[in-house]
Amino acid sequence: MTTNGWPGDVLLAGIVLLGSSVQWLTGMGFALVAVPALVLLLGPVDGVVLANCAAGAISIVGLAGGWRRVRPGAMVPLCVAAACTVPAGAWMTRQLPEPALLLVMGGLVTAAVLLVMRGARVPALRGTKGAVAAGAVGGFMNSAAGVGGPPVSLYALNAGWTVREFVPNAQFYGVVVNAFSVAANGVPQLSGTRWTSAVTAMLVGGLIGRGLASHIPEQRARLLVLVLALAGGVTALGKGLWGL
Repeated sequence: MTTNGWPGDVLLAGIVLLGSSVQWLTGMGFALVAVPALVLLLGPVDGVVLANCAAGAISIVGLAGGWRRVRPGAMVPLCVAAACTVPAGAWMTRQLPEPALLLVMGGLVTAAVLLVMRGARVPALRGTKGAVAAGAVGGFMNSAAGVGGPPVSLYALNAGWTVREFVPNAQFYGVVVNAFSVAANGVPQLSGTRWTSAVTAMLVGGLIGRGLASHIPEQRARLLVLVLALAGGVTALGKGLWGL
């Protein structure tokens, strides 16, 4: 389903603004919040690739102040594994019909959010093997559904990282995996007006998120992100089932 004209531009701006705000507010969440809505608005392929572009750009800016805290020992296997599975996810988005893609994307988002909410402890997600497993799953999910962060979140949880340790490493991973995903999927086919709306909303959302960061407790903000993401994932699932 796509919406053309100014109503579509306004919806697009609103989705990107919300996603950017929560990303700057909590250090995560753009893709979780925005992808289901972007997919419903723009279609699976353009929705996913726009999310990849926006999340990658936000990660670049966020990483500028924290790159010294990146852990190469964990990030190298994560990113190499992601690079190997990104092409498979990109291939799948071009093979399945739209209702089936909505089912896959909605299912991946919903399952990922529930696992993160539950704080799943998985012994296999520890050490180098855990980094490879998380990176491989994250790379596939990122190029297929625009949501590659939850496996890395689960890896960090099982590795015992603090939030301060997690954020710069997640941003580094976001830069790399989104660059791979855009290279595999291409650039979204949007009009100049829609590009302008998306970029402006991303900048404004960043300012809003940074302004709210000191006023909203982190745990409450993260719960809000996960609830919004869960609602979006379930909506995409329902849309896919209806299309079938």
